[in-house]
Parts: sequence; structure tokens; C-alpha cells
Amino acid sequence: MSDKFEEKTNKNKSSDGNRLALWGGRFSSGPSPELAALSKSTQFDWRLADDDIAGSRTHARALARAGLLTDDELNRMESALDELQKRVDAKEFIPSEEDEDEATALERGLLDIAGAELGGKLRAGRSRNDQIACLIRMWLRRHSRVVAGMLAQLCFELIGQAERAGKTVMPGRTHMQHAQPVLLAHQLMAHVWPLIRDIQRLADWDKRADASPYGSGALAGNTLGLDPLAVAKDLGFTRVTENSVDGTSSRDTVAEYAFVAAMIGVDISRLSEEIIIWNTQEFAFVTLHDSYSTGSSIMPQKKNPDIAELARGKSGRIIGDLTGLLATLKGLPTAYARDLQEDKEAVFDQTDTLEVLLPAFTGMIATMTFNKDRLEAEAPTGFALATDIAEWLVKNGIPFRNAHELSGACVKIAESRQKELWDLSDEDFAKIFSEFMSAEKSAEVRTVLSAQGSANSRCGKGGTAYERVAEQIEEAQAALEEAGSFIRSASDGSAYKAPGSIE
Repeated sequence: MSDKFEEKTNKNKSSDGNRLALWGGRFSSGPSPELAALSKSTQFDWRLADDDIAGSRTHARALARAGLLTDDELNRMESALDELQKRVDAKEFIPSEEDEDEATALERGLLDIAGAELGGKLRAGRSRNDQIACLIRMWLRRHSRVVAGMLAQLCFELIGQAERAGKTVMPGRTHMQHAQPVLLAHQLMAHVWPLIRDIQRLADWDKRADASPYGSGALAGNTLGLDPLAVAKDLGFTRVTENSVDGTSSRDTVAEYAFVAAMIGVDISRLSEEIIIWNTQEFAFVTLHDSYSTGSSIMPQKKNPDIAELARGKSGRIIGDLTGLLATLKGLPTAYARDLQEDKEAVFDQTDTLEVLLPAFTGMIATMTFNKDRLEAEAPTGFALATDIAEWLVKNGIPFRNAHELSGACVKIAESRQKELWDLSDEDFAKIFSEFMSAEKSAEVRTVLSAQGSANSRCGKGGTAYERVAEQIEEAQAALEEAGSFIRSASDGSAYKAPGSIE
């Protein structure tokens, strides 16, 4: 190595002689220990190392196309980057305590392999600003497919439970009070559709994330004749961000991913809440498999729905990640500011949480069993057939305003006797409906006093009738198959199968 490169490299070290900085020419000293500790981010951004090396490899090719690297230099640079990747994979190369961030650490590793003269050429035409803006998109696009695949698997398990539920009826609730009977399958499918929309949101988000900020430099682009579109395509993007300032400083793409992750958490939490309630002794609608439940350290009889409870709790954490990120972004001026370092931990935490939560949650759903007899016994109770009486009266020519009052009168009498609606006598119905119909006609109301009949009668599109539920199961399966093209795709354009994804 020549003296001039040795001298330049030394200038980029602080007074301790160990720290490699990517800046420093106009500074008379390195950062204080306090600043160094505050600036350090390798504890969370090292996971971007693979993406950073991939970006460096394609950036080297861009430099060569611009005539800034010879063919020999490019070959040696790529060989050095390959060696660096091997060392990273083998954990032979890891960040040191002195490394500010993953970019600094990797440049140190490259200089050790390629030498300061060759390795130092790679930094031309790029900034950590456009690097990190690109790397977080690369990482999120890859993991969005993992999360979507896991969501699809959860949907398939819920659909499987719905298919096994068949025509089983259960009490449908509003305000947590008995409302109207619905098919258990219908209730389960009500949780499938939001999860499908979450998958669709990830696929739709990917269309906006599919733009590379590489080439934006610090904020204004570069003067070296590099081709950002070629770099973008090498990294799996179809286009380049339209504005270099926007490309380096905007994090709405990250925030949008964080919202989708939070929405997934909310949707999982709502299902968790339902399972927790159904699993109580008072409800006894569902039994969880032993392998997806836990016990108590003091109470031998306990069998707890911990997965559902953890899912409910972790959804709050995921929401917190989103709100923290939005609070960070809201007051920033246009163009890069160091505050943006805070964007990564939020979505890393959300993704890590979902990728460990979803497999456990899916296993719980796949193995739980429903107490169908209990569900069907409870389905018509709590005067859940009152609406059926009102609608039967409407079908017999009575205005709904009056029908509502008459059905309510039936409920009032049954409640006063601590009975259900079907316990009322023909004489009771005849007396209540006497102003509008004969006693003989009044007795026909019994034809609608069954939970199964109530469910089957609601046969409009989206209703709880068995044939409608069977249709929506088919529609959900078709939607998942359509989403499979996104799940099976790779953000680098090659075939990719996410863990837990559909075949």
C-alpha cells in the first residue's frame, strides 16, 4: 500500500487508532466516547450486512460501467466482496466495538481483504444515506414475503377448521350479548378475511417499496455517470425513486410496512381474545391441545391459553413500534437527518415478533377442537331468535315497526318466566299477535324458532347460510392462491419459498 493511502486511512481513525470512520477529513479528532456510544447501531443494523454486500457488489459493477474501475479491479473487488460474505456467513467477521454501524464495519472488512487503495474506491458515488434507504427496503421486501406466507398458512388452518365445522351453529354476538345464531364456520371465516386483506396489503405495499434509492447519494444524486436503473435491477427493483431527496429522506414506505404489521397484530389479537373467552369454563366452546397450552407453577389443574394471550400482548408492542416510528418522522425537515436511524429497530422488532408468533399461533389454531354440542345448545338461547320472529311477522304483512314491538313483547313474557321463546305456548303467541292475525296463523311462528333454520334462512351474499359459507370458503381459497404469486416470488426476482408459505 502506498504512503498516501496509508496516510489517508490513518486520518479516518480516531485518537484510539482503532476506529474506522467514513468521515473525518475536516475534523481534528475522532468522536468522543459518549458520541461514539450514542451513534453506534451495529447492535441492530448488522442484520443488513448481506444486503449491504449485495449492494456493494452491484455498485462496483456500476463503477466499472462508468469507467471508474478497470476490469481487473472489478474482478478483484468482487472476489474481495465474495470473501467478505463468506467471513460474515461463517461469523469469522463481525462488528467490533469501535464500528459505528454495519456500513463502517463492512468497509473495514473489505479494506482488510482488498487493501485500502482498491477497497477505498467503492465508496465513490454513494452515501450511507442512499445505501441505508435502499437496504431497509431490500430487507423488508424479503421479509414481507415470509410474513405473508405465514399468514397464508394461518388462513388455511382456519379454513380447515371452518370446513370441519360443517353446519354447526353457535351463538353470534354483538356487544358480547347473544344476538343471532350463526354457523361456526361463518364466525371462523370472519377472521380469515381480515388476514387475507393483510396479505393483500403486503403485496400492494411491495409495489410502492419496489423502487431503489441507490444513486441518490447524500441527497442530490452523483456526478460520476453511474446508472441507478442498472443498479436497481441488479438488486431486484424494477425502478428508481423519482426524486433523490425523497429517496434518501422519506420513510413512508417503512411506516406503511409498520402499519400493515400493526394491523396484522390487531387482527391476530381479536381472534386471540375470542379464543381466550371460548376457552373459559363458562363458555367451554373450544379445547386447546396440550402442546399449545401451558400450566401453572402453583395450581396443578390449570391449562392456560398462553399463545393467545401472548399474541394479544405482543400486538400492543407491535402497535407501539408503529406509533414510535410515526412520532419520529412527524417533525423532520426534508432531506436526511440522523433521526432516521430510528426507523429500523421498529420494523425489525415487528417482523421478529410476527415471525416467531405466527407459527405458534397457527399450530394452536390447527390443533384446537370445538365442543359442537355445547355450541349448538347455546346458539338459540338468550332470545337469539327474536329477530326471526320479527322478520316472520314482516313476511306476513306487518310493518317492521310493529313487528319489532311484537317480538319484544314475546321476549318480555319469556324473560319474566325465565323461559326461552320456544317455551311460549300457542295461546301466548295468539294473544300477542291478536291485533294482526288469527290464532291459527300465530302458531306458525314456531317454524322459525330453531337455530339451524335461522342460520339457513340468511342466504343472501355474505350471509351465514351453509351454501353461502361454502361459497366464501371457495372464494377465500381462490384469494389465497392469487396471493401465492406474491408469496412465492422473491424480492430479487428469483423463485423463493418463504417458510410457512403455500406450495
